[in-house]
Amino acid sequence: MFWADTIAQEIKKRNVPFAWVDDMKTPSGRIHVGSLRAVTTHDIVYKALVDAGVTAKFTYVFDNHDPMDGLPTYLDKEKYEKYLGVPLFMIPSPGEGAANFAEFYAKEFQAGFNQIGCHPKIIWGRDLYLSGKMNEGIKKCLDNAAQIRTFYEDLYKKEMPSDWYPFNVYCPKCNKVSTTKVTDWDGELVTFVCRVDAVKWTKGCGYKGKISPFATKDKINGKLPWKIEWAVKWQAIGVTVEGAGKDHMTKGGSHDLAEKVAEQILKYKTPYAFAHEFFLIGGKKMSSSKGMGVSVVDLLEVLPPQAIRFLITRTRLNQAIDFDPYEKNTIPTLFDDYQKAADAYFTKTDEESARVFALSQVDEIQKPPTIRFSVLAQWVQMPNMQEKIKAEGLEEWTKYAKVYIEKYAPESEKFLVQKDLPTSAKTLSDKQKELVQKIASEIDNAKDAESFQTRIYEIGKELGLSGKETFAAIYTMLIGKDHGPKAAWLILSLDKEFVKKRFQAVSSKKDSIASLQSDKLEIGSNVFSIASEAKKRFPSLSVGVSIIKGVTIEKINPDLEKEKQEVLQSLQGLTTEQLGKYPEVISYRKLYKEMSIDWHSRRPSPEALLRRVALNKGLYTINTCVDAYNLVVMKHRVSVGAFDLNKLVFPTEVRFAKDGEEILLLGDQEPTKYTSNELAYFDQKGGFNLDFNYRDAQRTAVSIDTKNIYINVDGIYDITAEKVEEVLKEACDLIIKYCGGKIEIFGVERG
Repeated sequence: MFWADTIAQEIKKRNVPFAWVDDMKTPSGRIHVGSLRAVTTHDIVYKALVDAGVTAKFTYVFDNHDPMDGLPTYLDKEKYEKYLGVPLFMIPSPGEGAANFAEFYAKEFQAGFNQIGCHPKIIWGRDLYLSGKMNEGIKKCLDNAAQIRTFYEDLYKKEMPSDWYPFNVYCPKCNKVSTTKVTDWDGELVTFVCRVDAVKWTKGCGYKGKISPFATKDKINGKLPWKIEWAVKWQAIGVTVEGAGKDHMTKGGSHDLAEKVAEQILKYKTPYAFAHEFFLIGGKKMSSSKGMGVSVVDLLEVLPPQAIRFLITRTRLNQAIDFDPYEKNTIPTLFDDYQKAADAYFTKTDEESARVFALSQVDEIQKPPTIRFSVLAQWVQMPNMQEKIKAEGLEEWTKYAKVYIEKYAPESEKFLVQKDLPTSAKTLSDKQKELVQKIASEIDNAKDAESFQTRIYEIGKELGLSGKETFAAIYTMLIGKDHGPKAAWLILSLDKEFVKKRFQAVSSKKDSIASLQSDKLEIGSNVFSIASEAKKRFPSLSVGVSIIKGVTIEKINPDLEKEKQEVLQSLQGLTTEQLGKYPEVISYRKLYKEMSIDWHSRRPSPEALLRRVALNKGLYTINTCVDAYNLVVMKHRVSVGAFDLNKLVFPTEVRFAKDGEEILLLGDQEPTKYTSNELAYFDQKGGFNLDFNYRDAQRTAVSIDTKNIYINVDGIYDITAEKVEEVLKEACDLIIKYCGGKIEIFGVERG
């Protein structure tokens, strides 16, 4: 049986004539998706109760009377720090449309959970006090303060002061509640002090006095500590069903204390309780006050309401939800699973999946599209596919597919058609070039994508090409990759004249690498080698080496700057957490660990470069040579280095450093000593880089006076020799594009 229906049946057995389901949250800042699981779970239970024939009600309490006990990182510290310790309803709103701080963030969250089909009646904590419904419970708790102290002592194994009372006054002088302490209760008034050093994060004013703990319709003088308040609210509202996150429901936790207060002090039956696991984003628990995580508004930009609700509904309460949009296939798989659940509902083949789908709906039950999200993600990247998208009823999902491609899809799934001929087109074989020219001549005769796909395959077969070689040629010409969506669909989605010109242009482009003499594609030992001990310890090691002569390097080039901005645009949304998941970055980190180098302090160069982008620090402008190959580094996450050829003394090699060797790094005043465990590049004068790809020497740095350059590309572990060659080709092509020159040496040395 579906988990919510099981809960509904258990509640029904209690013979409760009316089930009041409640959940609550303190709007101390932007409320994150961790709290979305709670409100949605309660909504699902409420609807399961209704379906089971139980009369039920669902409310949600925003505790706007709680203090600000932390300053969210996105707020102006100078403006809001003075409000630390003050009740949220007394703090100014950070934006328009709300009367105070609490209301601003509460309404944002409410709008979010309303969109995913949760419509509880809202209760404001302050209003609950002002209604007078809390007064009876406040009196009972103060009258029985000694007994409540024993609850704390039993649960938390710490002795409570004899002058501790379960109430926090709003200081009449400074409005703070986090700093006040009640020291006595005479049955009508509490004696209190606003302690100057009560907490480390804000100061009290020292005010002392007496005040009534009871609220009137116009004034609230304080509040109960929240664990005790939880129980009093149950009674004041009439709650019979309320769950919470597992952190509150553990043995000896918040719920245990509230239960003792409810049963022994208030004589109120504890509501039916259930615990749910956390909703994590990329393995991290959310925090509103610390400004961590993703808000509901952010999540609604990534997923449609039904998919968010489905994600929560299908997950059993004792299982955590870890939604990582950057993880490959997380988003497409969720859409696939949602479609499968829809099939179960409409075909009546799987009762539990059908139930999950039904409870995932926001309003009336709607049949989702049948086209897979991964296919739609391809279509939105193809021009002229709007009619097809509309015909399949995919308009609603289109906006999510675009967000997915822009922010979360791995590079392998992005294939935006390039305006200019991709540099990788230079790597096509003669047969592949002949293939695309033949395809260009037959585009006008294509009747439909299905038959044209078959014809493309036939042309390739006639030329002796495999299917992989055939379609890789098309993708390379249009999107600069060796894979992509169905080729015929991609071609026919584009302007025919554009495709014909592109395919016909390949033969007119000079291939600066392929045109080299074969003897220049080999690296002689008089130029470069990998030391035997390095090969033995790291058999996966590979190094690409090229020499380009006759370059003209400038400080800046407008076209190159434009390319840099385009790359920055394509990397929007990149996070430092995401960097640690790339296999190339992992490979370099693994090498650094083997060299006993802390990669946190010496980050491999591709990671360091992309980290600047992730932290919105932009890109350096060094010169047209360095800036050009840095674009290749960011694209492939593989290290490229360039050095002034005339300042090197050949032969060069990659080897482990020797005791006493040192290097003067770019930007430093004093030399850095190598350790014998560090792998680096050396010529006959000494080292010209540190830790394989961390930093380079001043002695061999490329400048605008450099005329001949020596390039290397670093491969290790998952960065294969084939990948190294690909990166080296692109780096050479881009350097020649902006600096000119002629390739003299090109090749890859393997470990």
